[in-house]
Amino acid sequence: MDIPSGNYREAYPEADNAITNQYHRFDQSPGGVENARVEYKGDWNPEPILHSICAFANDIDNWGGGYIIIGIEEEDGMPKFPIRGLEKNSIDRINKELLQKCNLIEPRYIPIVEQTTFDGKEIIVLWVPGGPDRPYKCPVAFSTEKAKKTEKAYYIRKMSNSIRANALEEKELILLANN
Repeated sequence: MDIPSGNYREAYPEADNAITNQYHRFDQSPGGVENARVEYKGDWNPEPILHSICAFANDIDNWGGGYIIIGIEEEDGMPKFPIRGLEKNSIDRINKELLQKCNLIEPRYIPIVEQTTFDGKEIIVLWVPGGPDRPYKCPVAFSTEKAKKTEKAYYIRKMSNSIRANALEEKELILLANN
């Protein structure tokens, strides 16, 4: 996803308050449940996070993508309070690793990232709008062997889950891309 010169707020004016509004609602409403547009991750775990980035970017149901909040655990789909947060000294490392892993997405896709403080704890909010170059695929697993060819797959979001697309869903993604 190429963002024009300037910042993401110029490229995506609707994002200006979208990220901020999402995490400010967590403790004000029971509507903070994980769903087709929101996913909580207690810590940086690259493989499932990359699968969710692809799923939101593929936006098979045209919801407009979604949010991944790193640093907030979930229990039964609800954010778990008090929040866990992230160590401040891990934020830069996570951002660098996130960029490195996003470079494995085909075609390349980079979400919009905002690091913020919520309830006195550091969190990272990824805004993953539906991508203009869908469908996107990413590694199914991260190989530890450098020479090994990694299998890649398409992921989609269904209810509160990021799942691997089946053959029919892959066809639907390709049809969406051609329209």
